[in-house]
Amino acid sequence: MTEPLEPPDIFHLRAACGWLELGNHLEANEELENITPKLRAHPDVLEIRWQIYAKEFKWDACVDIARAITKLDPARDSGWIHLAYSTRRATNGGLEAARNILTSAAEKFPTVPIIPYNLACYACQLGNLKEAWQWLEKAFDIGDSKKLKLMALDDHDLEPLWTDISEI
Repeated sequence: MTEPLEPPDIFHLRAACGWLELGNHLEANEELENITPKLRAHPDVLEIRWQIYAKEFKWDACVDIARAITKLDPARDSGWIHLAYSTRRATNGGLEAARNILTSAAEKFPTVPIIPYNLACYACQLGNLKEAWQWLEKAFDIGDSKKLKLMALDDHDLEPLWTDISEI
């Protein structure tokens, strides 16, 4: 676990979050540049940096950022989720590589529903519909099943399962 950021750095981080919520990733990036240079590698700062780069579709950079998060704070589930998400889209990544990352993360974080949900997406896209359904059921079991069902019915990765999902 890392130490929390202190003022004024925490104020810049919160401002960056606010800019992201307003849809302005460029201003969010400017706020991060106001953080003390040695603290720009703090996992909380890297989380926001990852979001900014994801908005710009800079997936190779996102992989590097997510990898840094997992090294600095391996108990932070979002680092592993970001790593898989960006690996799927990165130059030398892909679905299999992303699936491998999240399969190990599923063991580390058995109560985080987005991990089996994303594994369902990966399995579905790889044509493993039975496996996809098993992961999706696990996500429903540990998360808010109504919210996840609505999300799944709007997720094109899971389109081959939409009929089955709508029946539950």
